[in-house]
Amino acid sequence: MRLYLIGYMGCGKSTIGRKIARFSSLRFVDTDTEVERAEGATVADIITHQGDDYFRAAERNALMATVDADNIVVSTGGGLPMWGDNMEIIKCSGVSVYLRRTPANIISRLSPYGRQKRPKFRGLNDEQLLAFMTTHMAEREPIYSTADFVIDCDTMSDSAIIDTILRRLKTIQR
Repeated sequence: MRLYLIGYMGCGKSTIGRKIARFSSLRFVDTDTEVERAEGATVADIITHQGDDYFRAAERNALMATVDADNIVVSTGGGLPMWGDNMEIIKCSGVSVYLRRTPANIISRLSPYGRQKRPKFRGLNDEQLLAFMTTHMAEREPIYSTADFVIDCDTMSDSAIIDTILRRLKTIQR
């Protein structure tokens, strides 16, 4: 079983992925963490100093390292499904779950550190961030929504999201 969690930055993919791993027999992998480990730098520093294309290639390498793994839950970077044929690879390799949240909900969840560590969010006030996220998320929605299933998370607790995912996994034969 390979479970891929996709969605926008700050939607809770890593938090939910870690909790699913704790309640199941799945091992947790975060593609951002894997990129940072391989590159010896933070995602923000990689993007700032090496550029977005370099980061996306490193992120692709982290994704490819998961496609043959067994019993794994993978938290993907927010842009990973958007680059090249990554979403197709995700869909062919395992079960994909889109954790959908509204921009306002994500903003309410972000800590100051969460904002600072994401280069695209730096220096934006709440109004600017909301406008940016609304546009950016609309561009990503057509790809994200091709996931095997979509969970609207705004009004759900982490426990309810995890229960929903685990329940739905039982109905999917892969």
